[in-house]
Amino acid sequence: MALDKKSIDKAVEQALANKSERKFTQSVDIAINFRDLDFKKPENRVNVDVVLPHAAKQVKVAVFAEGQLAVDAKKVADAVFGSADIPVFASDKKKQAELMEYSLLAAPQLMAVIGKQLGQVLGTKGKLPKPILPGMNLAELVAKTRASITLKVKGKMLPCLHCIIGKENMPKEQLVENAMAVVEAILKKASEPNVASVYIKTTMGKPAKV
Repeated sequence: MALDKKSIDKAVEQALANKSERKFTQSVDIAINFRDLDFKKPENRVNVDVVLPHAAKQVKVAVFAEGQLAVDAKKVADAVFGSADIPVFASDKKKQAELMEYSLLAAPQLMAVIGKQLGQVLGTKGKLPKPILPGMNLAELVAKTRASITLKVKGKMLPCLHCIIGKENMPKEQLVENAMAVVEAILKKASEPNVASVYIKTTMGKPAKV
């Protein structure tokens, strides 16, 4: 199995050709199956963030910040929350559900408070905010967050990974570039012989093997 751009391009083209017509815009996904890796060992589990060249879906970004950072965040983020909002989220499950709709960023000085009051809620969902470090370009950070996906194996022992790489109405070239970004990230974690198979498919379509 060759995990190169040519083979991925062919699989994406086949997956799009195999899609069945639906009344909604289908996602295009990549599925990766592993072999000869003991996922009982934490060091072998895949859990990495990848910034895709092209945003695969609409991702809303919320920022926890105060002062000038909050002012700047309102220009580029979908929502901005201050320190006074943290205990509100901690005590209101409905508010917590709303918070789960966002990818989160936070000013460093608020990270400890968020961790103390919301750490358990956000941590179990993989939603802990990423810190906005001094000197970071906030607009670029928000843009990268919108285009980021998390590659994570299912459970502790299942040797497979599944994630979105785009929508069926995206140009094929963008889907290929996103798939390549995922594969390259995986190959940094696991060598190519550890990859048993790779498939591309739309939500309701037949899978195409790379």
